[in-house]
Amino acid sequence: MARTKNITPIEPIENVTEHDATGLALAKMRYEQGQMADQVKERETQVRALAITLGYQLPADATDPDLIQRDIAANMRRSVEACLEVGRGLTVLKAACAHGEFLPRLDALGLEARVAQKFMSAAAKFANASSTTHLAAIGNQTKLFELLVLDDDQVDDLLQLGHTGELKLDDIATMSVKELRAALREEREERKAAEDVSAEKSKKIDALHKKIKRVQAAEPDEVLQEITKEAAGWANDALGALRGNLRLSMVTLRDHCEQHGLDLPTVFMAGIAGQLQAALNDLRAEFELPDVSDAAIPEWVRQSQGGANGG
Repeated sequence: MARTKNITPIEPIENVTEHDATGLALAKMRYEQGQMADQVKERETQVRALAITLGYQLPADATDPDLIQRDIAANMRRSVEACLEVGRGLTVLKAACAHGEFLPRLDALGLEARVAQKFMSAAAKFANASSTTHLAAIGNQTKLFELLVLDDDQVDDLLQLGHTGELKLDDIATMSVKELRAALREEREERKAAEDVSAEKSKKIDALHKKIKRVQAAEPDEVLQEITKEAAGWANDALGALRGNLRLSMVTLRDHCEQHGLDLPTVFMAGIAGQLQAALNDLRAEFELPDVSDAAIPEWVRQSQGGANGG
């Protein structure tokens, strides 16, 4: 009789599936927990690096947003250094918060988002400020916020040299906020005027370089014609100023004197005319020019018109 072979019973397929599902769920949970831990660790690393960059001392050397928030609340005083510390703290707090958490924490601190942004902007702009003496001269939070309109190079000059342009740090210490605002507005206008002058100068230099290149490439007759037209243009401008604005000023002088019974300042007016005549005589003598002032149409006008018409 054949021997019967012992066979291990096979578990039902549904039991195997349930076991695998539980294992997968546990594996997924461990994976998600690991990811969260990695994210927390990465955020902590970033927060520490940012704090070091800004020179912010983490409370208890911790990156816990609650601790940072309490530290900011403790620093919210009106001194400039405290304002900068608040700004540094807010910048680090924002980095430490998950998405959507920062604004509620500002509410808890009693800070509007707009004001918090000013604190953070001040911390960023004055990040390189090393002189507490200079910072103390600024005075208070309001003046600090007013100084945010300055460019970074102006801030550096103010803190390192004690002035930027005509604005001096010693003066800021004694100014009211209104006076500081006016001084900053004047400084901005002067800086813009200087920049405009520099830009206009560069523009004229570029135009001159282009003109030189164009002249160098042109034929001598063409260059002569262009120079002649340019000289005629300057002469027309001078005649326009002489016969227009200058004559009008003299007419106004005469009418004013007649109206109020005053003596006409003929010596002054003759002096102006004499200066103009002397300048013309100098030109005539320098280039040995004939006097054609009595001609109905001056020769230089006929020549420029002829050149312009190609005749």
